Amino acid sequence: MISQSRWMLLHLTVVAMTAFLFSPSLVSAQFGPAKVSVTEVIERSDVASGRVFVGTVEARRHSMVGSAVSGRVVEFLVNDGDRVEKGQPLAKLLTRNFQIQIAAATAEWELRKQELLELKNGSREEEVRQAEARMKAADATARYAKTKLARTKGLVEQKATTRDQIEEDTSMSEVTADTARAAKAGYDLVVAGTRPEKIAQADARALAAEEEINRLKDILEKHTITAPFAGYVVAEHTEVGQWIESGKLVAEIVEVDPIEVRVHVQESYIPRLTLGVSARVDVDALPNQTFIGSVIAIVPKGDEKSRTFPVRIALKNPLQTDGTPLLKPGMFAKVELPVDQKKNVRLVPKDSLVLGGPQPVVYIVTPGEKPTVQPVPVQLGIAVGSWIEVKGELKGGQQVVVEGNERLRPGAEIIAVPAEIKPPSAERAPAKKLP
Repeated sequence: MISQSRWMLLHLTVVAMTAFLFSPSLVSAQFGPAKVSVTEVIERSDVASGRVFVGTVEARRHSMVGSAVSGRVVEFLVNDGDRVEKGQPLAKLLTRNFQIQIAAATAEWELRKQELLELKNGSREEEVRQAEARMKAADATARYAKTKLARTKGLVEQKATTRDQIEEDTSMSEVTADTARAAKAGYDLVVAGTRPEKIAQADARALAAEEEINRLKDILEKHTITAPFAGYVVAEHTEVGQWIESGKLVAEIVEVDPIEVRVHVQESYIPRLTLGVSARVDVDALPNQTFIGSVIAIVPKGDEKSRTFPVRIALKNPLQTDGTPLLKPGMFAKVELPVDQKKNVRLVPKDSLVLGGPQPVVYIVTPGEKPTVQPVPVQLGIAVGSWIEVKGELKGGQQVVVEGNERLRPGAEIIAVPAEIKPPSAERAPAKKLP
């Protein structure tokens, strides 16, 4: 067995080797100075100091998705926790009966369209020639009857015919004349074509048939229940084989990007708060993270008992490595809002903060022939755009590392490159309505 003294000697040896291997000088010798982006600490005297309010992380939208029609569920396509896109099917109901009705309505519509087309095309050339032939034949018969009647009347003067023959020929002449006029009218109708009123009636029947198809398709579409927006399924309310009535719930969906935090602010601070101002958000469940959002709504009705007004802050919701959102509705949050008196503050970019330790730190550049960095513990204050107030051993004009600070160690040599970042004064903008 190894004695206690040998264990102690081995432990000290390991610690010494570790310190030696990972010392800043050795790291720099092995890999060279780290290339980092830097910017200056900014001092401002026109920034209101902050006050912390407690609130709750909430979904931007929460929809209880129901069915617009009654039917039997034949497919339920999602589970709790699934991400869905806008318009993605959640469940499908039995639709065989409506498919049959749509097929019948489509056939009826086709019939009405052909009837309308027939009326619009008018008479065929063969029909016109046929009517013209009838008209000419009737006209010839009428002329013959008229001529015969004239001859008969001449025989009467010579007393060479009877009274009955005259009456017969007179009647025949009148009949053939009427037939000729009817044939002429028939020919005119064929040439003129269909009356506009008839075409309008057929057009209306075709339109009614088309709208019946649209009505059935609308009902058919409602048999597929879809997501109203992109988000996550948080509850299931049906299953395959279940009969659901119109209006019954199918699933619940929440939108969490962007996500919101709702805080209740005392009435004395409300006049100092404006839309669009930045807010720093800390979530107890995520101690190694800090978030920056903006005020998007100050609800103009307060609670009469607590004399507080709801304020909504919107912020981007980053994704975890597994693709799920980091911030989740129901989390406890603390929000620092600029509602106190103005004071002198020092601001650094949010990306310059190194979190995860007992206290946030920023790396300050020590100038020289070979610039190095040193960590400075800070306390966080209000947010101004993507900049955050820091309290600690910092001075305005000092350079802080913005990019490349994740792997820095105290005393490490660096190659400093100016960061492309806008000062906080250029980032202030009026509130924008979220899409």
